[in-house]
Amino acid sequence: MRRRTLLAGSLAAAAWGHGAGAATLAQVRERGRLIVGLYEDMPPFHVKGRGIDVELGQALAEALGVKFAPLPFHADENMADDLRNMVWKGHYLGHGPADVLLHVPVDRPLIEATPQARIFGPYYRERVMLARRVDELPVLDSLSQLGTRRVAVPGQTLAGWLLIGADGGAYREQLLTQWKDGCEAARALQRGEVAAAAGLASELESVLAGDAAYRIEPLPSPRAPREGWAAGLAVKRDATDLAEALQQALNGLTQAGRLGEIFAKYKVAWRPA
Repeated sequence: MRRRTLLAGSLAAAAWGHGAGAATLAQVRERGRLIVGLYEDMPPFHVKGRGIDVELGQALAEALGVKFAPLPFHADENMADDLRNMVWKGHYLGHGPADVLLHVPVDRPLIEATPQARIFGPYYRERVMLARRVDELPVLDSLSQLGTRRVAVPGQTLAGWLLIGADGGAYREQLLTQWKDGCEAARALQRGEVAAAAGLASELESVLAGDAAYRIEPLPSPRAPREGWAAGLAVKRDATDLAEALQQALNGLTQAGRLGEIFAKYKVAWRPA
């Protein structure tokens, strides 16, 4: 579920001229731009300046009447580090914080453990899924029906951990775990290298949705979170008016159908949180 890579460089701080204090809505409008924290290398939400979160950030800035100023960064070791670096303090190398960070789990334990941040505005519900070739696996009610067929899965992800440990490790020998993310695993399935691929719903759908040769369904494992988890926004705790304005903007995008259109553009089924 997390993307672990090296941290981004520290040049962004000078570019934004943005200190560690929480920006009020008035300050954002006076500045004329909304600084939006975006995870790097997170398909289909953000890859090289494109993706769902990029367009959502643009739409939120537009709703506030300001320009969109992306602040991309690489995920740290855990969510607490990301919230510290990009929301309430800023990184010791100099970049951040942003006015708002996207794709934050709207999770009660995380909210309670991070009093310095305000986490709100769930805009998508993510799940771990399994894609399969219908001609080879017409039905997959349990993992045992995989037999000895090979499965592509990014190893250092929740999907990878679930499959590696499933049924006492019964499928470890048939798992191909070298993939960086579920998009790469889905492409391996497209190439015929495996019979199934596991990953996040958004990743698998962005590659395979609309092709009748494949079926994408919840991972049939009792350990997989049945309801998935919600992704939302985070601002600094005392940025109350900014949070309220962003929530109002998000509500407007949802009601107007624009949020669903953004997801559909990347072939991802929008699942409201």
